[in-house]
Amino acid sequence: MPSTKFLAPVANTRLVRKAADAALLRYSHYRTVQLDQMGAGAVQHATLMRLVRKARRTRFGRDHEFSRIASVADYQARVPVRDYEWFWNTYWKSAYPNLDDVTWPGKIPYYALSSGTTSGATKYIPVSWDMVRSNKKAAFTTTSLFRHTNPTAKLFTGKFFFLGGSTDLRKQPDGSLAGDLSGIAAKELYEFLRPYTFPPAELTLIADWEEKVRRFAELSAREPITALSGVPAWMYVLFSRLKEVTGKSTVAEVWPDLRLVIHGGTKFDPYRELFKKEIGSDLVKFCEVYPCSEGFIATEDPRYNLLRIVPDHDVFFEFIPTEELSKERPTRHTLANVEVGVQYAVVITSCAGVWSYLVGDTVAFEKRNPPLIRFTGRTKYFLSAFGEHLISEEVEKAVTHAATVCGVNALDFHVGPVFPSQPGKPGHHLYLIEFADQTPDTSRFAKEIDEELTRINEDYGPHRVGDLAMLVPEVRVVKRGGFDEWMKARGKYGGQNKVPRMDNSGALTKDMTTWFAEHGSI
Repeated sequence: MPSTKFLAPVANTRLVRKAADAALLRYSHYRTVQLDQMGAGAVQHATLMRLVRKARRTRFGRDHEFSRIASVADYQARVPVRDYEWFWNTYWKSAYPNLDDVTWPGKIPYYALSSGTTSGATKYIPVSWDMVRSNKKAAFTTTSLFRHTNPTAKLFTGKFFFLGGSTDLRKQPDGSLAGDLSGIAAKELYEFLRPYTFPPAELTLIADWEEKVRRFAELSAREPITALSGVPAWMYVLFSRLKEVTGKSTVAEVWPDLRLVIHGGTKFDPYRELFKKEIGSDLVKFCEVYPCSEGFIATEDPRYNLLRIVPDHDVFFEFIPTEELSKERPTRHTLANVEVGVQYAVVITSCAGVWSYLVGDTVAFEKRNPPLIRFTGRTKYFLSAFGEHLISEEVEKAVTHAATVCGVNALDFHVGPVFPSQPGKPGHHLYLIEFADQTPDTSRFAKEIDEELTRINEDYGPHRVGDLAMLVPEVRVVKRGGFDEWMKARGKYGGQNKVPRMDNSGALTKDMTTWFAEHGSI
């Protein structure tokens, strides 16, 4: 794509900023009407056929007879549902990092590093040029739905603050780059839009997160920030630093033009009231997005206060009832025939070469037209209350490691988040653990868990740097038989009933802790 850097000085003038904001508003109305009039089922069918045609000469396309596919039914008959481990072991591992024409045609320029796999700490998700364009379109769709509903909330008159991961992408042997998805997005930002964004490139390369957030706060305090996006835990840290360096009592005093906060990657409910208090302005609206490394899934439509699946971003969606996940040939619904209220596992086919790929998330539809959903959880235990993306296998490995190092035996345990209850204090994980005989030094046990999770999970470590977004875990000892008594009290003792190991909402963890305290079990 030709460089647009020469347009940046012109784009930064007051007149052009006003014109850009007016143009964005016009586009927002057009885009919203386009989405409202769109037949999601027909658009999704056309999307799938286009993806299949484009990839028919890839190795995956030849293996699955893409040349003979003419309908969704044909596709589903030839392409079973698979997960990351299958794609990695069957198609990607032997060729990585040169996945050109393996599952998607052409050069793969980027790989998004992510965690959450049972076979290791890191997933390497291909990001094609088509996916780069898809993600850009998704960003404009998110902004459009907001501006359509909030026409007076000018955004281009100031700057968008992207509080993302590191932009220090790793160069691979074939010349491709690997790193955080937000870093890839920052690198691919249209150059003429850079005057409308913060932070500058040199700040995003700072490795020390504590130093980085401090510098973000110092410099952004002087900027006309109109929109902010990021993981809630890190935005919360930024708010505290921003008030420290300015001496102001609310974020709105520092950024009076702030109108939009975009959040994603973790549950926002525990933060909503804290954010309102920290920001101190009813003019600021919150918008949820549902992206993943494999493809953008949904964005909040402010008219409904629900996530809306966007059908025309070169991503094809399928939905499997969660109770059928164990079947060899589960029922695969599309946007044309999903049912409201059913718990579905999300499956995507994308313009980066994942085909009927089980994402690992579960959703339920609140409405079919337009396709409105709510995120309901994961297909297996997980913990990502602060954006740390831990799966059950990683947590169990860390607890086992800590027990071995400390010379004790953990009989059973439960872990969940304790959310921040006051400004300036991050949340943490609480481990309730029942030991066999001896009990360890709980501080040391927590330290061993913390260090092991930092070692095996790439997302966990950055959230623990400097105690900024998440404090060191807390371990509380449950007396022998405590979990059994709790299970009995809940009518779930014996048989196939098991102590729930992980709780991402924090509600169950709080209930357990209260019950144990009232019954003398901790």
